[in-house]
Amino acid sequence: MKRKTFTIYAILLAAIPILVQCSEARSEKEGTKTGSKEAIQTGAQQSNYGGFKTQLLYGEHLVIIAGCHDCHTPKKMTAHGPEADSSRLLSGHPAKMPPPDIDRAAFEKKGLAVTQTLTAWTGPWGISYAANLTSDKTGIGNWQEKNFITAMREGKSKGMANGRMLLPPMPWQHYRHMTDEELKAVFAYLKSTKPVSNVVPAPQPPVSANTGK
Repeated sequence: MKRKTFTIYAILLAAIPILVQCSEARSEKEGTKTGSKEAIQTGAQQSNYGGFKTQLLYGEHLVIIAGCHDCHTPKKMTAHGPEADSSRLLSGHPAKMPPPDIDRAAFEKKGLAVTQTLTAWTGPWGISYAANLTSDKTGIGNWQEKNFITAMREGKSKGMANGRMLLPPMPWQHYRHMTDEELKAVFAYLKSTKPVSNVVPAPQPPVSANTGK
């Protein structure tokens, strides 16, 4: 009887390492599966467009909170004051609208910036006009994503590496800190906007540049 008991104990002792190895292998396998699932979930969370269902909705949200409409959408006067003209959203300074009629030399000398509708700005740098950001060819219709990112990150007009610098009050120095995902979402939304044909006037140099002062 003792011999049989000893034999059983010996078998159990021999089986323990095997059982431990099987248990560890099973745990490792389950851990790998769990890790893969977590990785997939993390990847999905990283591409959730800021909590919005689509990239376009995310881009629209960013355009609104970044104040793009403040300067790039023409205004119309209402009983409540100037409001964004919904028929010309993001189309920039109207081609036929003249800049504010002011004594530019005096304002430039004082270092003041003046605007009337927010789409045209007069200051020491001259006159700058808010660009057409719609999907029309007179806007950003022919732009590529890389052009938009160059414009926002490097402040280059039309996103061209050899282009002039963007003029005030365009706050590209702040927008350059947007993430790639944010900039791509904004660009995708702008490319989806209603095209509005509007050739924005070219910027004008300061009066002092013409007088040599």
